[in-house]
Amino acid sequence: MYAKQYEITLPADYDMGIIRERVAARGHLLDDRAGLALKAYVIRERGADGSPVNQYAPFYLWNDTAAMGRFLVGGGGFEGIVQAFGRPVVRHWTGIAAEAGPARGAVPRAASRRLTPLPAEGLTEAVAAETAALRELAAQDGVHTAALAVDPHHWQLLRFVLWEDAVPPGDDATERYEVLHLSAPGLAGPAGPAGLTGAA
Repeated sequence: MYAKQYEITLPADYDMGIIRERVAARGHLLDDRAGLALKAYVIRERGADGSPVNQYAPFYLWNDTAAMGRFLVGGGGFEGIVQAFGRPVVRHWTGIAAEAGPARGAVPRAASRRLTPLPAEGLTEAVAAETAALRELAAQDGVHTAALAVDPHHWQLLRFVLWEDAVPPGDDATERYEVLHLSAPGLAGPAGPAGLTGAA
């Protein structure tokens, strides 16, 4: 599993209806994309749920890194983003674990992201503790999918969770999103394929 996200921060007075219309018209195009586990078309709106910005920030989990590469540079779909918004920085993380939640069969409406620094010492223990915590989190009502991944360039840990309705008020997310559409060709019902359940 490999995680990827790009963040397109838009002007404070930007009409986010434009993004909503874009996703409504184009979101289905990746619904059967080979190699893709899921793409969450997520946004943050300035002033909503504590967001300081307007932002379009699609998040991906890939089962096949070669397919991810083709998507980015092989004319496989990313050129639409580049044409509309310019070429954004694409962040990526190596997958550690992904879990299906009780709401896997529902359509998620919200997502949360948490980025945390990893310690120089006790790294193995810290990641093991976060993996165990992810498993517990994924068992909560309302969780669709929960994923954990590492950025070994900045030594940060990413936790990304899709929620059926809303991110719980007490969640320690650093960012909260609205999900406009979910393309999930690599997920198969409540359990999902082996690439997206348990360690990845």
